[in-house]
Amino acid sequence: MTDNANSTGSRMRINALIVDAADPERLATFWSELLGRPVVGRTGPYVWLRREQGLALGFQRTDAPRRPKNRMHFDVSAPDPAAEQRRVEALGGRRLEGYDDGGFLVMGDPEGNEFCIIPEGTFELDDDGRTDYLD
Repeated sequence: MTDNANSTGSRMRINALIVDAADPERLATFWSELLGRPVVGRTGPYVWLRREQGLALGFQRTDAPRRPKNRMHFDVSAPDPAAEQRRVEALGGRRLEGYDDGGFLVMGDPEGNEFCIIPEGTFELDDDGRTDYLD
């Protein structure tokens, strides 16, 4: 193991999360308002939000169609998930159907990318990964 490697032997870290978008300006504006991270740059097909805690968030213009279900999604935490649901909807997002059995508040951004609003702190999960923080 080299001196610069961590205990797993890798020097890699997540530098940026990139979201494909038909309209990167619109998605960047939505997420900027939601997270309180201003848009700080535009490079080619990318729109960037301010880097925080070493992590950049970018939106890349693409003409590729969105697939039905994301294989990765954001979890954002809030003291009052229900209040944040209303704010997300006011910004152009919506609650997604078909996720009620899991107990999570699953939302979609203006292009339908899934994300969960979870409570700050800990909450209970059963053996199947379901919760009831919305009750």
